[in-house]
Amino acid sequence: MNHLRSLLFGVLLLSFTLAASASETLVYFGTYTGKKSKGIYASTLDSATGRLSPPELAAESSSPSFLAVHPSGKLLYAVNEVSGKTSGGVTGYRIDSTNGKLTTINQEPSVGAGPCHLNVDAAGKNVLVANYGGGSVTVLPLEADGRLKSSSCFVQHKGSSANPQRQEGPHAHGIYLDSANQFAYVPDLGLDKVLIYKFDGTQGKLEANEPSAGALAPGSGPRHLALHPSGKFAYVINEILCTVTAFSRDPKQGSLSEIETVSSLPLGQKVRPGYSTAELFAHPNGRFLYGSNRGHDSIVVFAIDAHNGKLSLVQHASTQGKIPRGFGIDPSGQWLVAGNQDSDTVVVFEIDKGSGSLRPTGQVLEVGAPVCVVFAPKG
Repeated sequence: MNHLRSLLFGVLLLSFTLAASASETLVYFGTYTGKKSKGIYASTLDSATGRLSPPELAAESSSPSFLAVHPSGKLLYAVNEVSGKTSGGVTGYRIDSTNGKLTTINQEPSVGAGPCHLNVDAAGKNVLVANYGGGSVTVLPLEADGRLKSSSCFVQHKGSSANPQRQEGPHAHGIYLDSANQFAYVPDLGLDKVLIYKFDGTQGKLEANEPSAGALAPGSGPRHLALHPSGKFAYVINEILCTVTAFSRDPKQGSLSEIETVSSLPLGQKVRPGYSTAELFAHPNGRFLYGSNRGHDSIVVFAIDAHNGKLSLVQHASTQGKIPRGFGIDPSGQWLVAGNQDSDTVVVFEIDKGSGSLRPTGQVLEVGAPVCVVFAPKG
C-alpha cells in the first residue's frame, strides 16, 4: 500500500512539474551595456498568469542589442553593436532551458559596422545579419552544433534619400525571412526601401530579387518589418515619419505592393523632436499589429483586415516608461512584454483576445537599457 501511495505521489508530482513547465517560457532581454547592464538578461514568464520573474544576468556581453532564438529553442544568437569599428560581432550561445543561463559557443565578425538586427533561417542553418552603420547585410552559416562560421555572403547597399541628417547613406535596419525560407526582406532606413533578396539556405547566399525592392515615401526611414502569418501582407514601421506602411505580398514572386500608409501616433498628432518608432510585430493569430513609439512612449495597436490587409486603429497604450525600443509577444499570444530603454524597465501587458487591446498587469521590473525581447522554451 505504501509503495502504491509513493508511486501515485510520484506520478502526480511529475504531472504537476510537466504542467508547470509547459506554461513557463524563458524571456531574454538584449541590452546596451553600461552602468545598469552587463549583457543579456533572462526571466521566466508564466503564460497562465502573466507573472514575470525578476530578470537575472544570463551572459555577460558587450551591447548585445538584438537577439534571435534558433528554431530548435536550444541556441541563441546576439549582435554585439559596438560603435567605432569597421565590423561588429555576432555571438552564439547554448541555452540552459532549466534556468535560462547562456554558455558562449563562439563569436564571428558581422563583416559590416554597427550590426543591429539578425534572424536565424527556418532550417536553423544560417544567421542573417543587418549592419546599420555599414549599410550592409551578411550571412553566417552554422555548424551542426550551432557554432558560427565565417561569412558566406556579404552585400553592400548603396544610395541615399531625402533626409540629409539621417539618410546620407544606406542603413540596413532589419532582416526577415518568409516562412518558406525563400525570400529575405531588408528595411533600409537610409534608402527608403525594403530590399528583397532570394535566399539560398543551402549555400548561405542572398541574390537580388526581381523586383528588387518595395519603395517607401521619401524621408520615411523604414526600420522594422512584420510578415503577416498568412504570407499575403507585410508591414513596415517607419522611424523618421512615425508611420506604418501596409504592403500586399506575392508569396511566389516575393514582391511588395503598397496598400496604405497610416500614422503610428494618435489622430492629429504631429511628429515632434525626439519622436521616432522602433519595433513592430503581428499577433500570432494575424488579427492585430503592434508597434512602438519612442518619445510618445506608447504601443500602437491596429486591427488587420484579413481580406485587404488594411489597418484600423485600436489603441495607444502607454509603456509606463521612456523610449520603448523593443517588445515581444509571448508564444501563447496572451502577453506583451515591453522594454523601456531610458527608464531601465520592462513592463508586462495582457492582450485582449477579442479586441487586441493592451491592459497593464502592474508588473514593472528593472533591466538596464533593454532594447530587445525574445522568447524560448523552458524545461
